[in-house]
Amino acid sequence: MKIYHGSINKVETPEIRKPNRTLDYGSGFYTTTSYEQAEAWVRRKMSETKTPKGFVNVYEFSPDETGQLNTLAFESPTAEWLDFVMKNRTQKGFTHHYDIVYGPVANDRVYAAFALYEGGVISREMLINELKAYKLVDQYLFHTPESLQHLRFIKAKEITQ
Repeated sequence: MKIYHGSINKVETPEIRKPNRTLDYGSGFYTTTSYEQAEAWVRRKMSETKTPKGFVNVYEFSPDETGQLNTLAFESPTAEWLDFVMKNRTQKGFTHHYDIVYGPVANDRVYAAFALYEGGVISREMLINELKAYKLVDQYLFHTPESLQHLRFIKAKEITQ
């Protein structure tokens, strides 16, 4: 399958990088099966950095060929997914032992709902039910160098203002 990584750079050789902020699934290399999501991310970064161009990097990935890798997959928002995302986002120093993590993207709209949950305004069950009503895109996190070996760069499509 094809997966995408939005960046202001062409990324032929993905790397594991420590983020400068907390992310849904921790540090690593994030991709999505949604070209539109990757392009939207590129356009946002271009706007933030005043960069005139960016790239949607395209890779070939076969999840069935990951063999011995330790993989965690969330098909939809669940209590376990919520706990995992919240640990990554709120527990300083939290790390996990998965090579690849797959699941829904907790975007800004989702975090508005998370804030209501954290503030005790809505229950855990209400939050999960609300999230299931959203049309969420997916993401793959490649968390270890071993996991990156399963990505094959195809091309980088240039995005301009």
